Amino acid sequence: MPTKAERGATDMKASVEGQAIAESDDVVECDGYHYFPAAAVRADWLEKAPRTDDDKACPHGVQFYDVVIDGRRHARAAWSYEAPQPDMQRLAGRFGFWKDVSVG
Repeated sequence: MPTKAERGATDMKASVEGQAIAESDDVVECDGYHYFPAAAVRADWLEKAPRTDDDKACPHGVQFYDVVIDGRRHARAAWSYEAPQPDMQRLAGRFGFWKDVSVG
């Protein structure tokens, strides 16, 4: 099996206020967003956000999360698809980030 360097893989990081909430070389890109495997995410910094009517209408079962670090809340800055349809199945078990979270 080739090493990470041989595959050309590099770690991507999602960070808030300079602190890494996720880091992995197994990141899936879809529609301009990068999705990290759940095992690479600091789940202790995530709190489920209340679902809106738009969230409930999502065919992939989207669940947004507030990112909370040291008492500072970044509302709906992370999400995952709890029931992705076949065309989005590659995102199952992964988290996307936006708003206050920088990814790169």
